[in-house]
Amino acid sequence: MTEARVLATYRIETPYPLDYAAAVMAGEQSTGTFVSVPGETPYIKQTYGASIVRITELDSVQTPSLPGVKLPADKAQVVFRRGEVVLSFPYHNFGASIPNLLATVAGNLYELREFSGLRLIDLDLPISFIEKYHGPQFGIEGTRRLAGVYERPLVGTIVKPSIGLSMDELRALVRELALSGIDFMKDDELNANPPYAPLKARVQAVMEEIERAADQTGKKTMYAFNITGDMDELREHHDTVVQAGGNCVMVGINSVGFAGVSYLRQFAEVPIHGHRNQWGAMTRCPYLGMEFRVYQKLARLAGVDHLHTNGLNNKFFESNDSVVQSVQDCLTPMFGDDTVMPVLSSGQWAGTAVETYRAIQTVDVLHLAGGGIMAHPGGIAAGVESMKQGWEAALHGQTLEAYAETHVELAQAMEKFTRS
Repeated sequence: MTEARVLATYRIETPYPLDYAAAVMAGEQSTGTFVSVPGETPYIKQTYGASIVRITELDSVQTPSLPGVKLPADKAQVVFRRGEVVLSFPYHNFGASIPNLLATVAGNLYELREFSGLRLIDLDLPISFIEKYHGPQFGIEGTRRLAGVYERPLVGTIVKPSIGLSMDELRALVRELALSGIDFMKDDELNANPPYAPLKARVQAVMEEIERAADQTGKKTMYAFNITGDMDELREHHDTVVQAGGNCVMVGINSVGFAGVSYLRQFAEVPIHGHRNQWGAMTRCPYLGMEFRVYQKLARLAGVDHLHTNGLNNKFFESNDSVVQSVQDCLTPMFGDDTVMPVLSSGQWAGTAVETYRAIQTVDVLHLAGGGIMAHPGGIAAGVESMKQGWEAALHGQTLEAYAETHVELAQAMEKFTRS
C-alpha cells in the first residue's frame, strides 16, 4: 500500500536556481536545517523527508516582490526567478491535524531569506486526513431547508450601523427587516460580545423580534449571531443562541483559528457562518500567504457551512475573476457532499445580480447587501424587494433596465446606486 502523502503547491520567487530553492523548502519543512546534523541519517531523510515532485519555471523579474531576501554572493546582476513548485510531505509527519499540517506546509517557509516571494496555492490531502474532520453539517441544502428558500439565492443583509445600536434600536431594525421578507441577517464581525451590548441581551432582543415577525409572516428569518470569542466561550455563546431558538451562528475563522472552528463544529446544532475577516493580510500580496483555494479547503474541513468570498465589483482589492474562482472553489466537492454556500458581500446591491449570475452561473449563493438594502430610497422592505427583483431579471435573462420598467423597487435602486 502506498504511503499517504500531502502534496503542497507553491508559487515562488527567488534569486537562486529553482531546484536549489525547492530543496531548501523541502529540507526546512521536514528533516533538514541550515546545517547538517549527525542525527539526519539516510533513513530519517528517506522516511520523513519532503520530496520535490515538480518544478515549473515561470517568468523572471528584476525587482524582488518582498524585502529581506539574501542575494547570492557570486552574482553581479541578480535575476529573480519565478516558478511553481510541488512538494510531497509524508502524512505520518503530522497526522490528521490542520494546525500541524499548517506548521508543515505554511510554517517557516515565508521567512526563508532565499525567497523574495512564496505563496501556497493548493493542497492535495489524503482521504485519511479528510475523514478525520466533520466538514459542513448543513451546507447548501441544509441552509436552504432552514431558510425555506429554493431555486434562487438567499438574500440577506448585515446589521448596520455595525456597532453602537441600543437594544431598542436593534429591535426596531430587526423587526423591520424580518417583516420585509428577507431571508438572512447577520451581526457585523465587529460586534460579538461587547460590554455595551452583551451577546445574551442581543440574542434575546433579536429572537423575540424574529419570532414575532414569523408569527405574522410564516417565515422565520435566519440570523447569524457573531459568537466569536476565546475557546472556552464558544460553547456558551452557541448554547445561548440555540436555547433562544436561533438558527445560525457566525464565527471569525481567523480569530479563533481552524482548530476553534473544528471545536465548535463538534457540538454545533445550527449552521456555522464562516467570516474571513483578516483575510487580506494573508492574501493581498500575490507572492505571499495563500490562495483562497487552500483556505476554503481547510475552512470546509473544519466545519463551516457558509464562507465569505466577496462579491463582484466589491469595495475591496479583490478582482471579479478572483471572486468567481472563489465561488467555484466553494462549490467543488472535496470528498462527498461537502460543498459550502459562498457568501457574496461588499458593495452589493440589486444591480450586481445580473452580472454576478452571468459570471458564476449558479444560484447557490447567499447574497448580502448592507447599504444596498438599508440605503434604498424606498426603505428597507423596498431594498429587499429590489434584491429579489435583480435576481429575477438575471434568471429570466433580462437586462436590469428592461426589468426595472415594470418593477419600481429595482428602478429606484438603479437610480440611487448607479449615481452613488
